[in-house]
Amino acid sequence: MIYKVYYQENALEVPVRENTQCLYLEAVDEREVRQKLKDRNYNIEFIQLLEGNYLEYEQASEHFHVEKL
Repeated sequence: MIYKVYYQENALEVPVRENTQCLYLEAVDEREVRQKLKDRNYNIEFIQLLEGNYLEYEQASEHFHVEKL
């Protein structure tokens, strides 16, 4: 399954909406996503499962790139 992760790059700073970034990961569940990202110093805001029409919409974006971890 493909997950979209919204995060801030530095977990020690106060989250600011304008600094929110996103990445796409393939994982079995949300727990695996968190395990894959635990070595990075990210403040994870939200993890969203992409499926159906929403996945197709995201795949059509030029910014869609599934990270290999």
